[in-house]
Amino acid sequence: MKRLLVTLAVLGLVTGCSAGKDAVVQGSSFSFVSPGGQVDITYDLAQRQTAPVLAGDDLMNEGKQLSLADFPGKVVVLNLWGQWCGPCRTEVPELESLAKQAPGVQVVGIDVRDPAREVAQDFVRDRQLTYPSIYDPDGRVLLKLSGYPRNIIPSTIVLDKQHRVAAVFLRPVLAQDLLPVTQRLEKEA
Repeated sequence: MKRLLVTLAVLGLVTGCSAGKDAVVQGSSFSFVSPGGQVDITYDLAQRQTAPVLAGDDLMNEGKQLSLADFPGKVVVLNLWGQWCGPCRTEVPELESLAKQAPGVQVVGIDVRDPAREVAQDFVRDRQLTYPSIYDPDGRVLLKLSGYPRNIIPSTIVLDKQHRVAAVFLRPVLAQDLLPVTQRLEKEA
């Protein structure tokens, strides 16, 4: 019985995420739908939709707000992570490497489901991460990402210079996965 319930829950998640062929336009805002259950999704220029302005408390600077609007005209790599997440521990050095290799690109983290801010801050300090993160323990910031699967951690969204969604990775990434994407986006007008 337990196996049946787990199977039904997984099928519900899979079918819920694969209901469409691409990003869906609702006004000019991005609404995510995983096409056919893909984990690496890229959007041609004509398909791109504007990401919502995501903002929240800066993880490392309590009382300070951090927003995607702080990085106008920059390609932004937005990474959802948590210090409790094993794959995130492998992924963050890759994101730091990308930040150093691509100075025209801004990496921004969204730290999710970390109820103890100090633990997440220690994680960042221990790994000597230089890119900022929004602290989002209850997932309120992520609610603005319509249709985005908040249960897939880590995952990464790449925004072009106009902060339209250009690529989504629903899996852990390496710098070598992101570098060609960000270089292509930096060359766009």
